[in-house]
Amino acid sequence: MILKILKGFKQKSNEKYLNSILNSRELNVNNDKIKSLGIIFCIDELEDFELFRNLAEAIKVRPNKLKIIAYTESIKDAPNFWDTYYHSEDFGWNGKIKNVELQSFLDIKFDALVSYYEKDILELKLLTAMSKAKFKIGILKTDQRLNDFIIKTKLKEFYLFKRELIRYLNILKKI
Repeated sequence: MILKILKGFKQKSNEKYLNSILNSRELNVNNDKIKSLGIIFCIDELEDFELFRNLAEAIKVRPNKLKIIAYTESIKDAPNFWDTYYHSEDFGWNGKIKNVELQSFLDIKFDALVSYYEKDILELKLLTAMSKAKFKIGILKTDQRLNDFIIKTKLKEFYLFKRELIRYLNILKKI
């Protein structure tokens, strides 16, 4: 019972932290070309991370400039083939990150970040908000403050997402 109450307080502190980040966020959209790319996705929704490598290749991001992180809600159900994945235990109170690798991902100033998830999960939203990426792209529609650019597709429509993303990045002269 006490553990459940503490978990609720922790979630409230992280929601408050998320709102403070999003409310103080300044948009910084420019015409810089995308040379580095970060990807955040929920492995519980989509397991094919090769899709993201193909996306990076299509927008001419070199493999050494691509970083992909996967989030899972349950560490027990995490697939064995994915090297590194993150879950709620990697987050402390007030948005504190308890995992060094995850913190180093968040500290990279990517030219673009793709947040490819549909589930409205606090930890995923924290990752997107805490990223130092210059241009944030996503499909989650519940909080438009998270991303600079939202492509309204369904999660299973990855090829449509990819096509639309490439089209708009060309229009914005980012590739």
